[in-house]
Amino acid sequence: MSVPATKTHWRALAIAFAIIFAYATVLVKLTRDWWFDENYSHGLLIPFIIGIILWLERDKLSSEKLRPNLWLGGLAIGFALLALWAGVAGAELYTQRLSLLLIIAGIVLYFFGNRVLSLLFVPLVLLFLSIPIPAIVFNRIAFPLQLFASQCAVWSMNMLGIPVLRQGNIIELKPLNAFETKKLEVVEACSGIRSLMTLITLAVVFAYFSRPRSNSNQTGSKGRYSWLRSYTFWRSAILVASAIPIAILTNAARVSGTGVLSHYYGTQVADGFFHSFSGWVVYIVAFLLLFGMGWLLDRFRPAGPPSNKKDDVIDTKEKPHHEIVRAKATNVVPAEGAE
Repeated sequence: MSVPATKTHWRALAIAFAIIFAYATVLVKLTRDWWFDENYSHGLLIPFIIGIILWLERDKLSSEKLRPNLWLGGLAIGFALLALWAGVAGAELYTQRLSLLLIIAGIVLYFFGNRVLSLLFVPLVLLFLSIPIPAIVFNRIAFPLQLFASQCAVWSMNMLGIPVLRQGNIIELKPLNAFETKKLEVVEACSGIRSLMTLITLAVVFAYFSRPRSNSNQTGSKGRYSWLRSYTFWRSAILVASAIPIAILTNAARVSGTGVLSHYYGTQVADGFFHSFSGWVVYIVAFLLLFGMGWLLDRFRPAGPPSNKKDDVIDTKEKPHHEIVRAKATNVVPAEGAE
């Protein structure tokens, strides 16, 4: 019994060392980005969260029947190595990092099969969300968010009767008792993309750990796509999707509050303690809204199918007398000495 287990452990250890050796540079640069890039600082917690999920799922992973998919797994591994080579040759970090994600999925497919890969879906999604997106895509997302936040700030200040002028992502206003106008710039850090990336990751973690453990919400079908009709899937999808408007709106409210306070107390409130404190408040409010969304979904959770525990109970009011006698006769124990 110990020989196969020892061989399995040595094989897993050899595969892990091979991945670390091939992706050492990618892992070092990814960790460095997590440490220095504030937009992806949540990535430092992702390995620990993945470890907790794997520990919680250890019984399912160990009891799952292995059905290796050699063709699909080998194809994924080969494509991942090709992507790694192309990323190194073209100096494209994002391709190299996606290659790491793909080769992990390919190895799981090759040695364990589709079912085990499905159990690792959430860890792979978390790893994907921790990978910094290319700068060109990042800027295409950040700049519209800057404009939206500045528009919300101008709208809220106009509602309060505060004279303000907006030019792109720059807000020009005149603080009270001031003789000249001041400018507030909604920079990239105030666009909300940082809270957007973090809140989407937090929504995936929250959806996983707060998912219903019972199967009473299932439809009872066992088809290949039966998970599309499950309450757990749609609850998780709605929670992750709701993280996007929650992050955008809470950041817009933060910028709006900064603009209003700048009119009454000067533009220095946009820096220093208030700026950092308001950032933490935004995260707390956003998480509370996300938690409230999960509470609402559970509050209006659809009822599951009726239980079948009473199917074996004999209803004496509805069944004929001869069927009742026949059912009772099957439970009679013969006396001693009877033939």
